[in-house]
Amino acid sequence: MRNILICLMVLCLCGGCTKVEENDIENDVVIDNQEETIETKEEVKEEKKEETKVEEVKEPEILVEEETSKLSNKTIGWYFMKGKDHARSTFGKELTTPADKYGAIYLMPEEGNKIYLTFDEGYENGYTGKILDTLKEKNVKAIFFITGPYLEKEKELIQRMIDEGHQVGNHTINHPSLPSLSDKKVEDEVLDLDRKFYEEFGKSMKYLRPPMGEFSERTLSITKSLGYTNVFWSFAYRDWETDNQKGKDHAYNTVINALHPGEVMLLHAVSKDNAEALGDIIDKAREMGYEFGEL
Repeated sequence: MRNILICLMVLCLCGGCTKVEENDIENDVVIDNQEETIETKEEVKEEKKEETKVEEVKEPEILVEEETSKLSNKTIGWYFMKGKDHARSTFGKELTTPADKYGAIYLMPEEGNKIYLTFDEGYENGYTGKILDTLKEKNVKAIFFITGPYLEKEKELIQRMIDEGHQVGNHTINHPSLPSLSDKKVEDEVLDLDRKFYEEFGKSMKYLRPPMGEFSERTLSITKSLGYTNVFWSFAYRDWETDNQKGKDHAYNTVINALHPGEVMLLHAVSKDNAEALGDIIDKAREMGYEFGEL
């Protein structure tokens, strides 16, 4: 009897061990499954995060084009009122209101008494090389606004402008009054020149000088939507009349007497007077406390 009881106890103990082992195996499976489930959930979370990140990436903002038909197309010619005793030039509201709205440049901040030198290049009259020589000698940078014919005929001069650190701006293909053109033709006049410039020199243009300084709210809107900053001026004089040059001293006195802080100076490179007076103009301006800046 005693032996029977001992056997029964042994069997019970073994059965208990077996159950523990089976339970342990089951628990291990459950734990493993839980770990797999946790890992799977974490992977799903990571995937969702990645998806969320992709969804949060924003496309580059596109400039909203205005309904140009609703904008004024009245032709306005740029002008300025010269200040006395080197005071800054002033401008009519019919100019500044649309110019400021579309981010045009015509007078820069006066900190440091800086002057910004710009040249219009409708065609070459034999003086641009001398102008570039002077700018290099005096360590002054300028921006040259070129037309389509200038680009076609004067590639070496343009390359020199670029190589010597000057900027080249857009003065349109054919130099038309922009308000007289349709929206599409305004785009063509500007973009066709920029494309040719890029093909030849691997650079794009950022600044536009409207031919003859004529513009309208419509043309400012169109050209801004194309990515250009319109550049007008706070000083200019009748230097483009090649048959009415009055000598180096006249150019020098006209420019020096009108110097003012933040001046955007427009000179035409076809002027013999400007080419001859430029070095003295730069020296005198510096003597008077002015610096030459870059747009």
